Amino acid sequence: MKIQLTDRAADWFESEMHLHTDDYVRFYVRYGGSSPVQQGFSLGVNKEEPMDPGVEMNKNGITYFIEARDIWYFDGHDLVVDYNEKQDEPNYQYQ
Repeated sequence: MKIQLTDRAADWFESEMHLHTDDYVRFYVRYGGSSPVQQGFSLGVNKEEPMDPGVEMNKNGITYFIEARDIWYFDGHDLVVDYNEKQDEPNYQYQ
């Protein structure tokens, strides 16, 4: 599994979360909500340092990661993060 982040999505995260070089962004599993890969769960995002990263990628000096304990949620899919201009928010796809 891997994380892919478009330039537009990275710009959104940097602006909205006030990110700087060497910061960390965690994608994590939340109970509730909806998801095309796990019913009853959804994806959350938080600015925090990793404890046991299962997958990570770096863009513009910022590390985006998923903890090893949350990998099950993706059910073998890659996480692709783009930006939805109409809604002014990230768009998450599972490929």
